[in-house]
Amino acid sequence: MNSIAGRVQHVRSQIRDAALACQRRPDEIILVAVSKNHDITQIQQAYAAGCRHFGESYVQEALAKIKQFPVQEIVWHFIGPIQSNKTQAIATHFQWVHSVERDKIANRLNEQRPMELPALNVCIQVNLSGEASKSGISVEQVPQLAAQIQQYKRLQLRGLMTIARRAADGDELHRTFTALRSLLQELNSSGMSLDTLSMGMSGDLHSAIKEGATIVRVGTGIFGPRQYKIANNQ
Repeated sequence: MNSIAGRVQHVRSQIRDAALACQRRPDEIILVAVSKNHDITQIQQAYAAGCRHFGESYVQEALAKIKQFPVQEIVWHFIGPIQSNKTQAIATHFQWVHSVERDKIANRLNEQRPMELPALNVCIQVNLSGEASKSGISVEQVPQLAAQIQQYKRLQLRGLMTIARRAADGDELHRTFTALRSLLQELNSSGMSLDTLSMGMSGDLHSAIKEGATIVRVGTGIFGPRQYKIANNQ
């Protein structure tokens, strides 16, 4: 399992086993390979191993990779905090944004999404752990932001995203992921048609899939420990 190809195969096996254990179809779960702080050679290896979805958190780093590896089949996901002065680049070069937490940002993404491109898929990031170090809005703020985003013609609100507390045990993971699923169900009960739960990473895939994850974001499990060779310029 020292090669990226071997790790991709192992992660896909984990996804398959977790999905089948709760009577879900493995093919309804998207694997996003979190490639931030990893170089283009590693991305190319993951691509060769079958990965088509890649997640980035730093705009300048991501743009360099997109330019170096302009493959149409790749779907780029922006998963990091969003600065106002970076929205145009994100709106232009990404197909998914998982980390919307303010109407100001949503409005800018909407206005700056090129007309020739399909609507930008977005998720609202929800901070369910209550950690000050994590981005995201509270549960109580979600309905209002969701309603605002749905008014934007160049955005397609797909669902919700969260990051579980790093040291969470099994019970806490269950509560976190169940809470996000319940929130999505509440929004859909109010008349929305959302289909995405972006939750679960290398260490908590099984719990997230059990609670309904449709996108899992895996970095270390595919690429190994980050080397931090690439400057993290936003």
